[in-house]
Amino acid sequence: MLTVLIIAMVFTNMIFMPSIVMGFIKNAEHQIITYSTGNILVEPVKDEEYITDVDSLLAKVNRVPGVIRASAQYSMGATLKNKAYKIGRPVIAIQPSNERLVTDVSKNMKEGDYLGDGELGQVIIGIQTAGHKDPTEDMGPTLGAVGVGDSVTVEYTNGVVRNYRIKGIIETFSYSADQDVYVTQEEMESVLGHPLDVATHVLVKTEPGVPEAVVKTQILRFGVREQVKTWQDLLEDAMGRAVQNFSMLNSITLIVSLVIAIVVLFIMIMIKTLNSRRQIGVLKAIGIEQGIIINNYLLQVLLLTILGIVLGVVVVEGMVAYLTVFPFKFPDGDITPYVTFSDLASNTVLILVAAMIAGYIPAWQVARMDILTAMRA
Repeated sequence: MLTVLIIAMVFTNMIFMPSIVMGFIKNAEHQIITYSTGNILVEPVKDEEYITDVDSLLAKVNRVPGVIRASAQYSMGATLKNKAYKIGRPVIAIQPSNERLVTDVSKNMKEGDYLGDGELGQVIIGIQTAGHKDPTEDMGPTLGAVGVGDSVTVEYTNGVVRNYRIKGIIETFSYSADQDVYVTQEEMESVLGHPLDVATHVLVKTEPGVPEAVVKTQILRFGVREQVKTWQDLLEDAMGRAVQNFSMLNSITLIVSLVIAIVVLFIMIMIKTLNSRRQIGVLKAIGIEQGIIINNYLLQVLLLTILGIVLGVVVVEGMVAYLTVFPFKFPDGDITPYVTFSDLASNTVLILVAAMIAGYIPAWQVARMDILTAMRA
């Protein structure tokens, strides 16, 4: 029973820590797609500041097979003031009806309501810009815990100053998204003094199950000359090194767990076979071949390992189920373990191989003993 428990704990250790790391990565992917970039992000041509002829670009992208909707955003630097508090933030102009179909920001209103098309004098801001009532929850400078209905002064970089009523507070648990400030496209046009016919970037949401790389290729074939990047491209640019480090950490954890498994099983089987030397001597004396004796002990190891793996799977699935309901709480959101069938299958094979290696050596050493030496043990 102790042997089975040890194997189960080794199996759990091999799965659990990498699953938490993958949970972090999947959470980062989810936040990038749903709050920041969509499945695909279209950026200006290299060395240009803005995307021009936005309406034509949106019309092209929205016709591409696999695209649900594209939404243009225009970002402009500004200083936000409330009483004695002052912070710098880019203000993002959006078309709310399009934005609702592309990002999930509208589904994460902590207070108040989302913007409506054409609204003037209204703004929605992230919780890390508004500020918490408990300052210890703030992760940087804020406006001092402003709320819905409060007034905030925005000084744009072009010299225009506007007073806005806060219509809603966003809380997505994505640090970058929770700093964002949004106004409508019509409001930004009034600040600029002319129609908004450019964009800093265009977010594209694709249909579930359609590979983003395929949609990206189709967009380029429709004659789009701007830079087109999938969220995988953006994640590689932003977190490529971190993902590599996480993968290295997972590999180290796996190797250490396998070494522990081999050493523990080796010691356990060695003790068992040494205590069974007289029995092995008797078996050899009545003519049982050495190979059969070795296979007998390997079969015992295999059965113990399979029982341990089954118990380990039960433990892992139980922990995943529990942490799905009660996830780890982190500043960047709730983290749950991410375990796939391929993870379980690959680790099962590795444990079985480790067990066979650990079981064969002591069984072979004892089985090759002289009969009289074994009988005197």
